[in-house]
Amino acid sequence: MDVSSLPAWTNLSNKLSKTPLDLLMLNAGIGLKGPWTDNEYFHKIFDTNFFGVVNGVNTFYPQFANPSQERKAIIITGSKQGITNPPGNVAYNASKSAIKTLAEHLSYDLKENPSVSVHLLVPGWTFTGLTGGGATKTKPDGAWDPSQVADYLYQKMEDEKFYIICPDNDVSTETDRKRMLWSVGDIVYERQPLSRWRNEYKDEAAKTMENMKL
Repeated sequence: MDVSSLPAWTNLSNKLSKTPLDLLMLNAGIGLKGPWTDNEYFHKIFDTNFFGVVNGVNTFYPQFANPSQERKAIIITGSKQGITNPPGNVAYNASKSAIKTLAEHLSYDLKENPSVSVHLLVPGWTFTGLTGGGATKTKPDGAWDPSQVADYLYQKMEDEKFYIICPDNDVSTETDRKRMLWSVGDIVYERQPLSRWRNEYKDEAAKTMENMKL
């Protein structure tokens, strides 16, 4: 299914017209890279990563917005790259940042419907068939297995959490939080953007995060 195609979503909706939905998981994502001059690169990333999710929400929103006695959930997959914004893939990062914003507003706009929960799932390093471009056949030590991500998701959903930021075997929850706090500090303290990766800030960033108390 081409998630960037709204008619494809309409076709799916028609097939499910007699099936009540209680779970919608939107997991669209591709990770192409391209230069600033490649307009097609930006559009292709956003058509899948952002509008693939928008199309899903547009199509099935009424089934979650209408009052119901049944518990329902919408899960949208984001990325740490859409939060801490490391350099190297601007279109991917921007698309995942947009996904974070979309999920936050969806949660807010559905807040009057207590039977529906919205969750932003942000996996850490996870071993899948796409790892290493499909060439990596053995799970790296630092990566989580998909079942670990699923278990973490279920627990956080039970705890009624919106932000579900998964650690992995290399990066702890504490490290993730410190990196996020440093990133937002670029705005608060008027540093240059993406300061964590700039030579003039690297030592300060490392020392500050090491001593940071959460």
